[in-house]
Amino acid sequence: MLATLALEAGRTVSHDELTEELWPGEILRNPRNALQAHATRIRRVLGRCATDAGAELPLRAVYNGYVLDIPRAFVDGNRFLDLTARAGAQLAGDPEQACELLQAALALWSGPALLHTRAGRRCRGAAALLEERRLAAWEDLVSAHLLLGEERQAIAEMQRLVASHPTRESLCELLMLALYRGGRQSEAMHLFHRTRMRLDEELGVQPGRSLRRMYGRILGQHPTLESSDAVLRFRRETAAAG
Repeated sequence: MLATLALEAGRTVSHDELTEELWPGEILRNPRNALQAHATRIRRVLGRCATDAGAELPLRAVYNGYVLDIPRAFVDGNRFLDLTARAGAQLAGDPEQACELLQAALALWSGPALLHTRAGRRCRGAAALLEERRLAAWEDLVSAHLLLGEERQAIAEMQRLVASHPTRESLCELLMLALYRGGRQSEAMHLFHRTRMRLDEELGVQPGRSLRRMYGRILGQHPTLESSDAVLRFRRETAAAG
């Protein structure tokens, strides 16, 4: 309930919406009593966290629902989205500033998005969005490292991500680019072939056009791969695909 209200910080969420989110598909005898019991427990926890014993708690009951009356920026998910949006706008012109913003955004994470709250459609959709944006933020951070000439750091971060998401082609493509720019062409080629085999074995598909194009450019040692435009082109193409 707290997660659902936090996703709509400052706005009323109706009793019906909360009931459907917390108990999807179930028929409760008295859902408003159940919500009220949840609200009481939430206020108790918020009260223990308050630094001012006399402060008004932000969870309020309003007509036909509840509202978590806090600024949007108080929710880490919103702060993360705002920081990554600012970083994306800075990436081409000021990769160092973009790197700082992305590191601050990713530092807000301490585990999977909205853990243990994904029964309802609203939280499930928000969790999927945040996890997707998290991977995109890592891609942008690695792109910033490449633009700054920090290939070794970029490779280390991408290897960890590819190990966790071996069939996400955009991650494999960016790691291939980082490896090539770091003087490790053979490793980039081996990564392509491993990814192709994995896609075939697990999903029954072949690598997409963008990944195949990166392979061809590395195979031909295309001179543009060493330029900043190669990194920015990758970002534009993945953003368009998303």
